[in-house]
Amino acid sequence: MSEHNGHSGENGLRLKTILVVDDDANIREAILQTLKMETLYLAILAADGFEALKIIKSLKLDLFVLDYQLPGMDGIELYDHLHRTEGLEHVPALLMSTYLPTEELEKRGVSSIKKPFELADLVQTIQELLAEQHKIPSHYISFA
Repeated sequence: MSEHNGHSGENGLRLKTILVVDDDANIREAILQTLKMETLYLAILAADGFEALKIIKSLKLDLFVLDYQLPGMDGIELYDHLHRTEGLEHVPALLMSTYLPTEELEKRGVSSIKKPFELADLVQTIQELLAEQHKIPSHYISFA
């Protein structure tokens, strides 16, 4: 497991924490370094779904970035496990792969990015997902 330094920003606010799961160490490291250099997000890395399921027990997560083709359990199975975990039911996910199971993603409302991708596109997609997470759904707004 790897992460970048610190859990809170300069103003004391908790950094957004992203769980990145990919069995390719080079991809994990590229994503880690890009997030470290381009954002204030905290990246936590896992090589497979089983490692990810161990990690989530001790963290508050804001986003899952999951490879689809993982050993042992694919990214959709991992997503399902994560979203059945108390406290993680509403954490958005981004699935990465050369092959994307579009129907399964749409059914779950999961975003995706096709490999190979530009790291700048990945960062932009992550930023958009985290920004969306903080919008209040209209069904929660009361005018009474």
